[in-house]
Amino acid sequence: RYLDNNNPWLSQAVANWAGALVGPGIVPTPKHPDPATRKALTEAFNLWAEEADADGRTDLWGLQADIARGLVIDGEAFGQVITTEDGPRLRIIPPELVDESMTRELPGGGVIVQGVEFDGESRRVAYHVLPSRPHDQFANYAPPVRIPADQILHVFKPLAAGQVRGVSWLAPVILPASEFDPLCDALLLGVKIAAMHAGFLVDQNGTAGETYTGEEAGGILESGLEPGTLKRLPTGIDVKFNTPSQTQEVAAFLRLNLQQLAAGLGLPEHLLSGDLTGANYSSLRAGLLPFRQRVEQIQYGTLVPQLLRPIWRQVITWTLLSGDLDAPDFEASPRDYLACEWLPPSFMQVDPAKQVQADVAEMEAGLTSRRKLVAARGWALEDLDAELAAEGWKAPQAKGAENAK
Repeated sequence: RYLDNNNPWLSQAVANWAGALVGPGIVPTPKHPDPATRKALTEAFNLWAEEADADGRTDLWGLQADIARGLVIDGEAFGQVITTEDGPRLRIIPPELVDESMTRELPGGGVIVQGVEFDGESRRVAYHVLPSRPHDQFANYAPPVRIPADQILHVFKPLAAGQVRGVSWLAPVILPASEFDPLCDALLLGVKIAAMHAGFLVDQNGTAGETYTGEEAGGILESGLEPGTLKRLPTGIDVKFNTPSQTQEVAAFLRLNLQQLAAGLGLPEHLLSGDLTGANYSSLRAGLLPFRQRVEQIQYGTLVPQLLRPIWRQVITWTLLSGDLDAPDFEASPRDYLACEWLPPSFMQVDPAKQVQADVAEMEAGLTSRRKLVAARGWALEDLDAELAAEGWKAPQAKGAENAK
């Protein structure tokens, strides 16, 4: 957290990681077979998403960004689902509130590991959460509160089997980044010293004697030169100026350090340093492709199963059971209502025109659908078609049907 707040390189790296993971927000796409029901589910969830934050600071999309930042900085993020009269609400709690010091065995084969309680079958059943941070100014000692696991969303990317708590993604670069700051400070000081020119008088033949004098302080002759000065030196006196060499080859060394930090963070170098010198379309695309592949792994392997899918199920279940959404067949086929696909926003392209052409080609070849392409832009297909119809446009399917006739 200190490096994120004070190191400009890591601050940018964290921001770029969070932006790549969730962008403006990952939106749901219901998979119910009935189009009208899909639209109703989307509208109900979006209405809830506007009031999702229990603290009233932001909405669900803002909470996604906060969780993504916590995932990078702390290696994990905790969200508590709070049941209210208006439906479930989500509150992000700092990871240090889940008591890491609590580790012990329980009767019946259960254990508590770093504040996470497991039953005899190694299933997470509860989290032990402190009511306040231990370092808060007005904090008093209070035992942790046991909260059932179905009310806690624990988001982290495990590095090994059986891992209980997350590890900061900045861990591989904490030491190099901490050393990089004093290195830059030392180089900056060296440049400042190099700018303070000093002159040395050399008596080349030892005959100058006392012919050149000035004010002395501590054995140093203080006779400065002003811009435009023409000063005549006595015979046999030469002047040489210092030429510090500390700043030579500094640029290559600094770039090597930045490349090391970028590699440890799993980022393309320009997303850390912001330097696009010598970059072109091909090099940018080659550098971004493996990074985007890594981002998709985390989106679909971590964010969706640990955060987004549980939220959808709890919100839709509450909406249906509360009667806010009419669903007479919910008990008969609950999977139709709870099935949902989360499509992250598409990455911004260096050449958007080429990407649109590729999207159209994939859709015409049957490799994707309009629904997925529209969802990747953060919209709902039904809403988009309704807006196009209101403006006099017709959906491609309608145009194709007319052409077929």
